[in-house]
Amino acid sequence: MKLTKEQSRTRIHYRIRKKIKGVASSPRLSVFRSNKVIYAQIIDDTISHTMVAADSRENDILGVGTKVEQAYKVGQLLAERAKEASISKVVFDRSGYLYHGRIKSLADGAREGGLQF
Repeated sequence: MKLTKEQSRTRIHYRIRKKIKGVASSPRLSVFRSNKVIYAQIIDDTISHTMVAADSRENDILGVGTKVEQAYKVGQLLAERAKEASISKVVFDRSGYLYHGRIKSLADGAREGGLQF
């Protein structure tokens, strides 16, 4: 049987998560992409706690520009909130998505905002 796109992405995500672990010194930056919205969280996996989160539904980002531009702004917003929480280094978890388009744009925005991958 052929896998659907979602099943394929889930398998890739599990394969990535076997290798990536977010700890207190460098938590995991996890990304979820739907058709309309992009979500990003910084997670400490040792205590299963979301430290910082941002998404494109927020008032200053919602409906402004293309989805790629919105993802870039989400990355910058996440980096700004991470600075306030004294987080400077993260491990990037692309959640099985290909590293291009909105995922790459979010990562570039986070890097420009000051996060180190």
